[in-house]
Amino acid sequence: MNNQFLKKASISKWLLDNVIYVFLILLLIGIVIASPDFLSITNFINILSQSSSRIIIALGMAGILITAGTDLSAGRMVGLAAVISASLLQATDYAYRMYPHLPHLPLFVPILVAMAATGMIGVINGIIVSKLNVPPFIATLGMMITVYGLTSIYFDRPPYGAAPIGGLNKSFITFAQRGIPIGQYEVPYLVIYAILATILIWIIWNKTQLGKNMYAIGGNPEAAKVSGVNVAKNIIIIYLIAGLLYGFSGTLEAGRVGSATNNTGNMYELDAIAACVVGGVSLSGGIGTVSGVITGVLIFQIINYGLAFLGISPYIQFIVKGAIIVIAVAFDMRKHAKKR
Repeated sequence: MNNQFLKKASISKWLLDNVIYVFLILLLIGIVIASPDFLSITNFINILSQSSSRIIIALGMAGILITAGTDLSAGRMVGLAAVISASLLQATDYAYRMYPHLPHLPLFVPILVAMAATGMIGVINGIIVSKLNVPPFIATLGMMITVYGLTSIYFDRPPYGAAPIGGLNKSFITFAQRGIPIGQYEVPYLVIYAILATILIWIIWNKTQLGKNMYAIGGNPEAAKVSGVNVAKNIIIIYLIAGLLYGFSGTLEAGRVGSATNNTGNMYELDAIAACVVGGVSLSGGIGTVSGVITGVLIFQIINYGLAFLGISPYIQFIVKGAIIVIAVAFDMRKHAKKR
């Protein structure tokens, strides 16, 4: 009798600890039942392609969350990078160029310029949080508004006003939209960039002192400080890395879509936070893995793509996404409270 009770208790505990995965799997099963055509290689490649830039953003966000911080300015930094890179990579024969006399630039130059801009903003975020002791929520909320203003000023250029920045040159389009042919399919370059970013972040988190310090700061910043960890320096570096990742993702988004506006990247930070939490990154800090982040992003993107594939109203998709976020955070808080 006791064994049966213990078995039921362990099953109940497993269900409570993994309720978000159960919910998402049931939702996915419902999508497949409603439209079996959803399970195709073409759809899988499309999901991977759409997930790639989101994975890069989420990897930056996850490092900040592990330090018990947050970054509400991530989406706006993606937009800033998209606008900067697109404006510098327009075709020389395009009639509505932002810089009519700018010569054709090597692809890496605008990408580095965009990443430098967002990396600088990341450093400022880190300084405000670690040196001025402003709560990350408030610091990055203020930066989110500020960056949107800066992006809009840059984007709303005379004489064309707030028209999308298009006419991107072929090398940029190829960089973001093409892929490596494998049989009758094509593996997008975006997926390769996401894999490279994932490997880099895995090495930083698992094989460097910065990674060890990141987990220590998230687990107990006072204990980390006593152990000799320069908390402020490490937090600034984590925000810098996040800013660089947002910048690279922003350039990929501009190339993938073929244009950029000041609203590119809007709300991406919430998707990234939700994906991280679904993937096991704790909002309380100190817990999270690269594999979990990737899993969270893919789950979210599969659900988003699946709902769109079924023709579900975008408004309903927002409701589902909001429910997933609330459930994920609620059960993350529950698990953290139990450990305490």
